[in-house]
Amino acid sequence: MSDATTVQGSALRARTPFAAELLTRGVREAVELLEPEPDQAVADALADFYPDLALQILWRLPEAKRRQVFALLPEAKRQQWSLNVGYPEDSVGRLMDPPLGVLRPEQTVAEAVAELRELAGRAMVTYGYVLDPAGILLGVIVFRELLFADPQQRLDQVMLRDPFWLNPCEPVLDAMKDVLRRHYPVYPVCESDGRLVGIVRGQTLFEHQAFEISAQSGKMVGVEKEERVSTPWQRSLLFRHPWLQFNLLTAFVAAAVVGVFEETIDRIVALAVFLPVLAGQSGNTGCQALAVTIRGITLGDLTSAGARKLVAKEAWLGFLNGIGTGATAGLGMLIFAYSKGDPDAWMLALIVQLAMVGACVASGIFGALVPLVLRRFGADPATASSIFLTTTTDVASMGLFLGLATVFLL
Repeated sequence: MSDATTVQGSALRARTPFAAELLTRGVREAVELLEPEPDQAVADALADFYPDLALQILWRLPEAKRRQVFALLPEAKRQQWSLNVGYPEDSVGRLMDPPLGVLRPEQTVAEAVAELRELAGRAMVTYGYVLDPAGILLGVIVFRELLFADPQQRLDQVMLRDPFWLNPCEPVLDAMKDVLRRHYPVYPVCESDGRLVGIVRGQTLFEHQAFEISAQSGKMVGVEKEERVSTPWQRSLLFRHPWLQFNLLTAFVAAAVVGVFEETIDRIVALAVFLPVLAGQSGNTGCQALAVTIRGITLGDLTSAGARKLVAKEAWLGFLNGIGTGATAGLGMLIFAYSKGDPDAWMLALIVQLAMVGACVASGIFGALVPLVLRRFGADPATASSIFLTTTTDVASMGLFLGLATVFLL
């Protein structure tokens, strides 16, 4: 089970002594805080978490303590979490709470009201769920309907039939699209045969996805999404340093490209001044394409055909942006070269213009391709994608710039 999730503040109801502290901690820090505490206190704390996070923390506890804590959880929680853990990660099934307000179609409105009133004293009940003897969801009871119904009416006469429900195996991202226009406070979760297996709160869905999106900017540069402001520096170092070492190795590739053209730089010193300009501009162009591509992947907007169109679009945008920024950079090179008395000032300006266009086209293509390729090989498309992009854009921009200078001036 993955531990790359962090405690989300508003999803935790502060009923335990650990609540305020856990709000600022990642999963590993939460485990370290709870591990030495009494089993009952840990069980009480986890019972207040939204299920996916609670399962991750529980799974990280030592086996003996995990068993003891699990045995102390309310029976409904134990049964629900035992079911939840069988569903894929990042699926709706991992976010389910036990269904509350389960009713029978033959019950009267008066009987249902009495049952729901007693239940509401112990838990927050939003809807009633009418099931047949096999557990199939027949309808949903909205409290407004109970208020205006005749007390002796049967529930199958006042329930909303064929209600909307989510599938537990459905990815949270897909579920978000399904619920985007509904905005219900709670959604029933049913297997494909209609059997009710849990409920999931709309707040939980949105918090889960909001956290995933907020973590992407960090993942692009090698920051684990479990890392928080309060994460100890030792663990932050462990999270970040391997990616920095990898980034350094890729930087050597770009340095090797510059080394190939050492003689050119020695003879035309002005080139060295404009290398950071080319690298910075192409890198920013690539990051724009990267951000749009990852957003499209996250929202599920990219099909195979759509991916090809996106790459073509980013190449075209890179060409147009390269013309504009290349003209400005070329003018800058012309002024700089003239001030140094370089007889090849106009040619240097033209080389900067051409190199900028080529570098922006390449960086636009790479910005779209890097996350697509990572996804194609089963990797997280956001993971350290910025590191891969930086290397490819540096190699392309510097190699093209110095290569053109070598061809036309030497």
